[in-house]
Amino acid sequence: MADTDRIPTFPWRCAPDGYATYRQLRAMGLRPGGQEVAVVIERPRRRRGPLVAYLYRIDLAKPVRPMTPAKRAALARANAAQRRCPGCGLDCGYRIPRSLGVCPQCADASATQAA
Repeated sequence: MADTDRIPTFPWRCAPDGYATYRQLRAMGLRPGGQEVAVVIERPRRRRGPLVAYLYRIDLAKPVRPMTPAKRAALARANAAQRRCPGCGLDCGYRIPRSLGVCPQCADASATQAA
């Protein structure tokens, strides 16, 4: 018997009180804090098997760690790198689409040159 078979499973919208998903914990300013999944919720789907949601116990959740200045700086650098176009080097002010790899202006210019 697998470990997931031992986890209590409930139908959609029938979870007992005192449990929350990861996103719900984050909205409350909490994190799972290393605890295992306590409850699984299944929502039936017609074509591709059930949709599952993993719930954690709220009473065992820990507060979210505060953002340190170093983490804040690293996050700012990462976001700035995703806004800078590798083609023209300009900061677009938004994340460059991964499907293009460059800003839309550079993508249009390369498309017109190729045609």
